[in-house]
Amino acid sequence: MNGPPDALEAQIIRSWNINAKPWARAVQAASILSRTLATDRAIVDAVRSVSPGRVFDIGCGEGWLARALCALGVEVTGVDAVPELVAEAVRGGGGRYQVADYLAIAERRLECGPFDAAVCNFSLLGKESVNGLLSAIPHYLDAAGHLIVQTLHPVAACGEHAYRDGWRAGTWAGFGAEFSDPAPWYFRTLASWVSMLRQCGFEILECREPTAPDAIAPASVVFICKELTR
Repeated sequence: MNGPPDALEAQIIRSWNINAKPWARAVQAASILSRTLATDRAIVDAVRSVSPGRVFDIGCGEGWLARALCALGVEVTGVDAVPELVAEAVRGGGGRYQVADYLAIAERRLECGPFDAAVCNFSLLGKESVNGLLSAIPHYLDAAGHLIVQTLHPVAACGEHAYRDGWRAGTWAGFGAEFSDPAPWYFRTLASWVSMLRQCGFEILECREPTAPDAIAPASVVFICKELTR
């Protein structure tokens, strides 16, 4: 997929602003099969495995994960760049929420933390924005803090494309007619994810590959990371 990187990053935010309402409805109705069969439980289990008291939910959307964690006694601060999704999260309760884009986090302009864990659940879609964000996350963590990332599994998500880093066109296939203007996203190989996480100050403690029952490929990959020694 061609186009200036900044324009592609902007398209991601534009798409999510356009699709905020149908996305919130789909999540609330539990109509996204991969989530109900595998990935929702996978991220909750991954967060619980590091026993955090305070969690930074980056790209919190309509707040489902914050509510799930709060029900387990975890204090959650959720941020998202899409005002309508944050408004939906506030209506649902369960955590503290605010509108903030990834540049604000990368530039350390948010006054919050320190947290025991930062979570990015299918919220790392860009290229430069992701590099800047991840590099800044140690600023928001305590000295023993963890980073937990769930994203599309590179092998399963590669499709018929060459297995190399690059921008891909998005799709809402299977999501219904009310979705439009799918967001582009930046594909990374497994090796690229590992390299980027280390460059941004993290070591991978565990890599999980959640798989739905009877599926032949993993639904996602989950990286459980620890901040490198300061």
